[in-house]
Parts: sequence; C-alpha cells; structure tokens
Amino acid sequence: MTVVYLVTVGLLWCGAAAALYRVGRGPTMLDRAVALDVFTSLSMCGVGAFAVARDDYSDLPILLVLSLLGFVGSVSLARFFAGRSR
Repeated sequence: MTVVYLVTVGLLWCGAAAALYRVGRGPTMLDRAVALDVFTSLSMCGVGAFAVARDDYSDLPILLVLSLLGFVGSVSLARFFAGRSR
C-alpha cells in the first residue's frame, strides 16, 4: 500500500463519517437525502481507489450498480419532494 492510497482512504473515511453524521442529524429529510447521495459517491470513490491499488478492475461492475442506485434514488426523492410541495 502506498502513502497516497492510505491518505485517500483516510480522507474518504472522514467524508463518509461527516455524511453519516448529517444523515443522523438532519434537520430536514432533504438534508438526509443529499447526505446519502454524498455517501454513495464516496463509496464509489472508495471502490475505485481499491481497484486501482490492487490493479484489478473486476470490481468495476460494483461501480455501475452504485451509480445506478444513486441516480435512481436521487430522482425518486426529487419527484417525491416535488409532489409534497403542492
């Protein structure tokens, strides 16, 4: 493991901890939704960094699934919140 990889993982863990804090703390449901989207993005970055560090790209379908889940989740929450504002 290189120092760059360890620093990257450390920063991703700090970002994930901040996002999970925002999920738990709130204050609104929209804040929680954005924090979950950030957490999904950070987990995708972690999987990508892990694939690069191992020089094995067989984990890339996981990135595809996470990106689809993040997109579908964001769109469905946006449609839900748009329907509630009326």
